[in-house]
Order: sequence, then structure tokens, then C-alpha cells
Amino acid sequence: MRGLVLAALVLISAACEPEPLVVPTASQVRAYYTSDAITEVEMSGNVAVLTVRQSAAQLRRGGSLWARVGPYIYLFTAPTQRAFRDYNGLAGIRVVTRVGNAEVARALLRRDALNDITWKRALNVNGLARRDGSERPSLIEDLIRWGEDHTDFEYNPRYRR
Repeated sequence: MRGLVLAALVLISAACEPEPLVVPTASQVRAYYTSDAITEVEMSGNVAVLTVRQSAAQLRRGGSLWARVGPYIYLFTAPTQRAFRDYNGLAGIRVVTRVGNAEVARALLRRDALNDITWKRALNVNGLARRDGSERPSLIEDLIRWGEDHTDFEYNPRYRR
């Protein structure tokens, strides 16, 4: 009996110890993303910052809609979800979109902003926007609304109506 109590206490104390926080390096974060449009990945404390090159032609065609959607196309993805799952010390991922030297938009997705159910919805909204957004701009608007509801964001006034 005494051995059973001791074993239970060991298990309880082991369960109470917090898991050490693991923060990735910039190169570890970069390995999750395959897009050539990502020009830089750096860590700012425990936040990964991805800089993405956006084409000027895309902004001329799509205007403020494409300017605002840029960060969300990269944030609400399986690679972002996996990075959060694999690195419990990763507090957030920020995507900054740029045209040349000008910043167009930025958005920060905090690790606790989405749960399992809302992640599924985020992936779906993003997938539909990427697949059919050119023919149905309302899907791009849906992704922008989703992003604005779940991130801290900022848009360059020059690219926003």
C-alpha cells in the first residue's frame, strides 16, 4: 500500500511539472513554409516574423482587397498550425507583406487565437479564397474578415481605400 501511495505521488508530481517552452530558430520556422515569396524569416523574441514579397501588379489588379489579404494567406495555413503545435514556446507568427521597400500590411496571429475547431474553419476559409478568390472576390473578403477578427493587424493607408 505504501508503495502504491509513493508511486501515485511520483506520478502526480511529474504531471505538475510544466513542460519546458521550446522556441524555434528562424531557420526552423522557415522550413515549414515553401513559398518563394517569403524573403525573410526572423525571430523577435518568441514571435516569428515572416516578410513576404507581394507583386505590384497584383495590387494594381486587386487593389486594396489584395493589399489587405496578403498576411492572412500565409497565417491561416497548415504550416502555421504545425509550427504552433511543434514549438510550445512560439507565442505568435507575424506576416509582413511588402512591395519593393514599402510595407503593405502586417498581421500577428497569437498562438492562442484559434482552437481546434476555429483552426479547421481558418484553413477552409483560406483554402476557398486561394482556390476561387479570383472568380469570387467575396471569398477574399471572407478571409480578410476572418483575419481581422483573429489577428492584430495594420494596413498601410496608401494601399487601403
